[in-house]
Order: sequence, then structure tokens, then C-alpha cells
Amino acid sequence: MSEDVIKTDSSESVEGAPAHGHRNLGIALALISMAQLMVVLDGTIVNIALPHIQIDLGFSNASLPWVVNAYALAFGGLLLLGGRIGDILGRRKVFMFGVVLFGIASFLGGISQNETLLLASRILQGVGAAAASPNALALITTTFPAGKERNRAMAVYAAMSGAGAAVGLILGGLLTEASWRWTFFINTPIGLIVAFLAIRYLGESARQRGKFDMPGAITGTVGLTALVYGLTHAGQDGWGNGVTLGFIIGGLALIAVFLGIEARSRHALMPFRILANRTRGVSFFVMLVVGAAMFSMFYFLGIYIQNVLGYSALKTGFAFLPFSFGIVVAAQLASVLIARIDPRWIAGAGSAVAAGGLFGFHQLTVDSHYLGGLLPFILLLSFGMGLIFVPLTLTAVSGVADTDSGVGSAVLNTVQQIGGAVGLALLGTVSTNAIKDKFTELAPGLAQASQASPDQAKQLQAQATAVATTHGFTTAFLVSAFMFVGAALITLIGLSVKHKDLANDGKPVHIG
Repeated sequence: MSEDVIKTDSSESVEGAPAHGHRNLGIALALISMAQLMVVLDGTIVNIALPHIQIDLGFSNASLPWVVNAYALAFGGLLLLGGRIGDILGRRKVFMFGVVLFGIASFLGGISQNETLLLASRILQGVGAAAASPNALALITTTFPAGKERNRAMAVYAAMSGAGAAVGLILGGLLTEASWRWTFFINTPIGLIVAFLAIRYLGESARQRGKFDMPGAITGTVGLTALVYGLTHAGQDGWGNGVTLGFIIGGLALIAVFLGIEARSRHALMPFRILANRTRGVSFFVMLVVGAAMFSMFYFLGIYIQNVLGYSALKTGFAFLPFSFGIVVAAQLASVLIARIDPRWIAGAGSAVAAGGLFGFHQLTVDSHYLGGLLPFILLLSFGMGLIFVPLTLTAVSGVADTDSGVGSAVLNTVQQIGGAVGLALLGTVSTNAIKDKFTELAPGLAQASQASPDQAKQLQAQATAVATTHGFTTAFLVSAFMFVGAALITLIGLSVKHKDLANDGKPVHIG
């Protein structure tokens, strides 16, 4: 979201017409919510289609995570810049640009015939999302008058944000049953219709003075992309490979340059004053871990359930649905507890519970069943994450000046996307190496099997692939579990803010 999404804009639009009270607010809310739903669900809708995309376009196990990471890096890396551009050029204008670009990029993804075009379309989708998402929320303050109408609009917007993951899973499964390409095509008419109607039903914001932090945006995004590429490349050629080391070192160097630019810039995308607090620093770090675990869980389990357990795409979507319910229930519980218990105990307990869920996934085998082997740990992980989200969202903006409340929330959203991309790259490499090691272990048996009949040899090869894939994924889950154990310890030690301090902070917070 943009830097000032929680502030109330001037009642005058750029053209001088009143920004409130002359438009159909129901249609305006539908447009904003539809755009946000489109952006949010795209984070999960493609996960169900990954096995089909891999077969049709020839992705390797090492390169397949880029279908997720290309979107997450562009979205997370440019999210702050997208909000800032909307502040300066006009939020409706940038919002419309974002949804149109998202729709066009989705069409390109749907017609992709090779790996390169699909990844390029995912990058463009991320750029479009980075322009549309922060300005969608900001447009609520432009279009809806303060008070009951704006509060109701915010509630609907938050519901759409929360429902996006669940809708994406079911819709992704349903569309993939027809063709994985429809998971992309569906966005095109939505984006174009929203942009066309936005001209009539959404008000433009008053433009602000300022400059774009392009050096920060470029060095930060390119640095993160290089780092993720290096981490992913390690799965193909090892950690000691020159290309791997070059990209990792180069990425870290560019990130260091980005931090230097942000420390000196008057128009920094990520002001250091936001980070210069132990409680907020801990909150952002733990959210990095949460993003890594969530991206990886959807990625690895989506492939495991379809390729190893043999579920259809639609059945896989429904298999994930309890995850959304678990988060909602735990988030409601955390909202009640936060008034009585310090946030470190709630978030720390949530991290420990989430670690338990990931340890449970580490026990998966090729013969696991959904009810006994998957469902309990899906619920455990989701419940733990729900306990984490509420307190850490609050602590991330605790003590932040009113003028920086939007920045604090935006940074929190950004680190989740970036954490997901970096975490999936790292865990994808862990998984790929474990799969290779397992195939090496099974090689003698496969060599003997090659002397059997063609049908028997094919069956044994399929069994070995399922065993190796499961071993690779469960190894990644084990590493994720230890990451959450570390996050729990850091949360308990580092979060010093008290629940009474949060109650007296008096700042509006957007949780979503």
C-alpha cells in the first residue's frame, strides 16, 4: 500500500471536482474489491497449475519455482514504488495502469508456449500488481466519505484480501481441470472491465509533491532478483559454482547499495526510521520467515498432492481449503488475546505451533493419507500463522509516527512477498539437492530394474520418482520447521512491546 493510505485525502480531486458524494459507491467498491481479489488470488491460483505447467512447457525442478518467484519479486520489489507513484501522479491513473497491465500480462501468460514467455508474463503481472494493489486501498479514501461508508468499504476490502487465498485455491483447481492457461486468461477481461469502469466510478486523488526513488527501486529489485537467482542456481550446479556465487555476491552487494541509498534519500521507499526499532525489526524478520513458509507450503504440497498422491487439480484446491479456515479462527482468537497478553507470547506460541505443523509434513511418505497425514498439520500450520499475523501486524507499526503508518504497513506487506521469494528459492534448492541425493541412492536398484520388462521398469521409475520427490519436499519442510523454531526464539527474546502499549498506541492499523 502507499505511504499515506491511512491518511484522509483532500476532498478535491485533481480536476477540482469534489472527490466524494457524486458516484455510485456500490459500483466503486465492487471495482476496487475485484481488482484486489484478482491481485491477491494470483498468489495462490497458479500453485495448483504448476504440475501441468511443468509438463507442457518443460520446466525443470530447479526452474519451476520461478513461476511463483518472478511474480513475487516484481510485486514485492516494486510495491512501495507503486504506492509512491500513485501519490504523485494520481492514484486512479496508476491503479488503472496496473489493472490493464495485469490483464495484458495474464493474456500473455495464457498463450505462452515456452518457459521464457511465461516468466516474462509473470514479471509483468507483478509490476501490474505493484501499481494496482497499493492504490486500490488508497482509492477508498478518495472515493468514500469518512465515517460509516468508508468504514464499511474498508471492511469489504479486507474481506476480499482475506478471501483471495481460498478463492485462488478453489478457482485454480477448477480452471486447471479445463486447462492451466485459464488460470491466466480469467484475469484479462476482469482487468480491462475494471479499468474501463474506473474512469466513471472512481475519483482521482489530489497529487502530492515529491520525487520517485528510482535508484532505490532498481537496486533493491535487481539485487533481490540476483540473490534469488543465485540461490535457485545452486540447486542445478551447487553452492561452489562460479555463476551461483557471482549472483549471490552481486545480489547482496546491490542490496547493500540499496540500503545505503535509503539511508541518505529524502524520498526513501523504505525509510530507516521505520526499521530503527527492535520491535519492528523483529516483526519484519519473522514475517520474512512466515512468507517463506507459506509460499513453500503451497508450492511443495500442491505438487506432492497431485504428483505423488494422484489428486486432481480441483480436489487439490479443496484439500487446501482448511488452511484458510484455520487462519481465520486463529486470527480472531489472537485479536481477543492481544488485549490481555503481550504480543511476544502470542506470536511466539504461533511460531512454535507452525513449526509443529511443518515437522508433521516432514513425516509424509508416498503412502500418506489426507485425513491422517495432511489435514492435522495443515490445520496446525494455519492456526500457528493466524496467531502470528495479528500481533506482528500491530507491532510492525507500533510507535510509528502518524505520517509513517502507511509506510510501516507497506513494508510489512513487502517483506512477506520478498520473504516468500527468497525462502522458496532457498528451500527449492534444498529440495532439489535432496531429490538428486535420493536418486543417487536409488540408482543401483534402478539399474537392475532396467533389465526387467519395459512395463515393470517404467513402474519402478515412477515409484523412484515419487520416493525421491517426497524425500526432497520433506527435507525442505524440516528446514522450514527449524526456521520457525528460530523465529519463535527471536520473537520471545526480541519483542519488547507490551499489550498495554499497543492498546494506548492509538494508531489505525490495516490488517490484511
